[in-house]
Amino acid sequence: MVPFFLTDRSILSVAAFLRALAVGMGGVLLGLSLAARGFAPAEIGVVVSAGLAGAALASLGVTLAAGRFAVRAMLIGLAVLGALGAVAVAYSPSTLLAALAALLGMVNGMGRDRSAAAVIEQAALPATVSDAERTGAFAWYTVAQDVGHALGALLAALPSWLSHAGISDAAALRLGLASSAVPLALCAPLYARLAPALDRLPTAAHAAVSPEGRRTVRAIAALFLLDAIGGGFLTSALLAYFFAARFAAGSAAIAALFFVARIANAGSHLAAAWLARRIGLLNTIVLTHLPSSLLLLTVPFAPSFPIAALLFLVRESLVEMDVPTRQSFVMAVIRPEERLWAAGITSLVRLGGWAVAPLLAGALMQEGALAAPLVAAAAIKIAYDVLLYLGFRRVRPPEERGTAQ
Repeated sequence: MVPFFLTDRSILSVAAFLRALAVGMGGVLLGLSLAARGFAPAEIGVVVSAGLAGAALASLGVTLAAGRFAVRAMLIGLAVLGALGAVAVAYSPSTLLAALAALLGMVNGMGRDRSAAAVIEQAALPATVSDAERTGAFAWYTVAQDVGHALGALLAALPSWLSHAGISDAAALRLGLASSAVPLALCAPLYARLAPALDRLPTAAHAAVSPEGRRTVRAIAALFLLDAIGGGFLTSALLAYFFAARFAAGSAAIAALFFVARIANAGSHLAAAWLARRIGLLNTIVLTHLPSSLLLLTVPFAPSFPIAALLFLVRESLVEMDVPTRQSFVMAVIRPEERLWAAGITSLVRLGGWAVAPLLAGALMQEGALAAPLVAAAAIKIAYDVLLYLGFRRVRPPEERGTAQ
């Protein structure tokens, strides 16, 4: 028997951890680094949007390339491009060059990994487990991501430590952002160890996708686009800027806040898998995500950073419970050969929504309405929760059929 740490499932989780480590660092440091170099909030929004647009295009690319290129080759290529992009953005002297580097390198200012590599991994993961184990596998995979997000956010305090060594703030922030390339580069040799059997996942071209599959994915994708637009107002890069501008919080305090937030996310994923076994996947998605959206409305009106941080952390303990359950739900209600196509389409629309919203959020912040993006995000996400429940309350995955919810 192959030890667990050498199985395909574990390789996918470790790679997700490393990629999330980079995203956690970059999500905090991207906005702070650009601001320290004189970029205005609207310009920061342009760079963040460009990076997310690059991720969306990459997701489209891997979806269209399904069945034509080896999975390992695509994953390795994405890892190398991401590492180069992080370094290029860190040292780009202008908004145009930084945006171009972010686009080509798929630099993620969200603070959460929703990349093209994750699209492939999401489609591959169900092939490594049974239906009964699927939600648990997604939960542990997502835990690996959020532990990476948490540690990455903690490592975002690196510029603060470097400043004590006599390095200027701007130079320290640049170096910290560039160092996020290291874990991305480490993903490449990991992917090379995946079994050749995963190189050709079961796939269906769009013409071969069943009518039911197309209807299901079309409806889910429309809702995910709505949720993503709301989420795009809440990139870690812009949230870090919000906490700095609204409460004068330093990079070390913001890094610590995001570290604890990602730990809360990680714990919530395991709780989500437990809850889903008892009340069902869809109920778990909606009944945890809706309260988190209501909590988000309170953050802009907090009188101090400690209170805002506390409200933010309570929100973070709920907001990510829908991630493994949502991923498991989508993979469960379509045919195995449609999974990579569905993962690509749903990821693409989410990334598209995320790419557009930071432009609006940055513009709003520059006009002095620091709280506007948070309020808008909460309203949009509440609408998403209600519509998702109404649209899919009668759709059940295989493990829930024949049982009452």
